Amino acid sequence: MLFTQIVTTATPPAEDALSVIDLAIKGGFMMIPIILSSFIAIYIFVERLLTINKANQSPDAFVGKIKEMVLRGDINGAKLLCSQFDSPIARMIEKGVTRIGSPLKNIEASIENVAKLELFKLEKNLSILATVSGAAPMMGFLGTVIGMVEAFISIAQEEGSVSPKLLSSGIYTAMITTVAGLIVGIMAYLAYNYLVTRVSKVVHKMEYSSIEFIDLLQEPR
Repeated sequence: MLFTQIVTTATPPAEDALSVIDLAIKGGFMMIPIILSSFIAIYIFVERLLTINKANQSPDAFVGKIKEMVLRGDINGAKLLCSQFDSPIARMIEKGVTRIGSPLKNIEASIENVAKLELFKLEKNLSILATVSGAAPMMGFLGTVIGMVEAFISIAQEEGSVSPKLLSSGIYTAMITTVAGLIVGIMAYLAYNYLVTRVSKVVHKMEYSSIEFIDLLQEPR
């Protein structure tokens, strides 16, 4: 009995841990744009990743079939094969196939124009992701400054000595937005650079395939 009383006295009651929702609420109204930015960043990352992965398919087998058809003179078959593939490389090669018979410079220019359009499609919304990576920490800092101002106003309105609990509560509430903004900004920054790297790999494959197709047209028949 005495031992139980000693343990009960020595062990303070555990405080309830704050959940993520509680922290978001304590962060104030600036948490709203930060949370919305995180959702936007997640959506853009997933959508762009799926699109880029689809465009990053290996073109070796496709280009090999196109080469065989062009060498046989089966231009219509090559066009039909290109139309069956939904990829930037297929659309570039299709434009080049439709220009067979024109001067080589015109074929190169038409392929290059299609490549620019496909690159624009691949990079769609990446600028928004880059904006989120820079704006989220700034919104977090703004929320912290607003929270600190509110905390000092509350301290100034207190009569007599200010309790440490009131001071620490105001400060940690203000710092929540900084933490949230930095987390969203860092994740968006990493996601942006990862997607840019993947786009660069697709562009490299597009350039290689276009050069291979132009070389094919220069081969003697």
